Amino acid sequence: MITVWSIVRMVFAWVALVAAQMLAGMAIRVESPAVPNVMAWLALADAIIVFALGAAALRSDWRNWTLARALFFIPAAIATVNLIEGAVFLPNAHFDWRGVIALTLATYAVAAVLWYFLFRRAPVAEAHVEAALPHRTVGEAAWRFVLCLACYVVLYFLAGSIIFPYVRDYYATQRVPPVGEIVSLQFFLRGPVFVLVCLTLLRMLRLPHLSGALAVGVTFTLLSGVAPLIIPNAIFPDSVRWVHFGEVTSSNLVFGFIVGWIWGHTEHRKALTHAPA
Repeated sequence: MITVWSIVRMVFAWVALVAAQMLAGMAIRVESPAVPNVMAWLALADAIIVFALGAAALRSDWRNWTLARALFFIPAAIATVNLIEGAVFLPNAHFDWRGVIALTLATYAVAAVLWYFLFRRAPVAEAHVEAALPHRTVGEAAWRFVLCLACYVVLYFLAGSIIFPYVRDYYATQRVPPVGEIVSLQFFLRGPVFVLVCLTLLRMLRLPHLSGALAVGVTFTLLSGVAPLIIPNAIFPDSVRWVHFGEVTSSNLVFGFIVGWIWGHTEHRKALTHAPA
């Protein structure tokens, strides 16, 4: 339920993220080419990040430092693995990847602390399940994790193959790694990190099966696709950036839904089964 205080918290959370970016930028200097109107786009991206994370924070029953750790881990992990992939795929971009990673981690470390103090006294929303992540044996968790990784790799290549004709000329100026290296990067780095991010979101949102899967898919897409790719940058021409925008948002939406569906709780169905006639 949206209340005035939840809106106020969201606004202050947005201000906190902007302040964290300014503080981190003063401590860590990163040289990057100027992009027209980038501040307006950055403000919009910040609002998207805050909306997605803030909604998860308000739904979560974490009100201690576990909440702060989750609010740091989710955006920092997504941004870091995306930047690592950028460094692998775009070696000719002459971009300070290490500096941007350090700046990103510092930004979200400061922001997470500020967000913790904003959300720690927020009322806890009623949960629709007793536990968003039901207990799994090691074997049950392992096959689900591997299945999610396989799904991510398939979706990554499927979406990439669809858009590649539109970005082929651009990547001809870069270094496209061998297929084996791409698979390893997705299966052993980005895939596991993204699964853990989606599981954290599922635990925070505390929604049953279908609604939980949909919420994870949308939230993950806002954070991993919409927010980073809506900002113009000096690396991708706009034509390439918007193609990647469509690719990433669509594939990540499906992936987030799959993770939420495979790992989600179905207890609401049990409750309906035992409901009095």
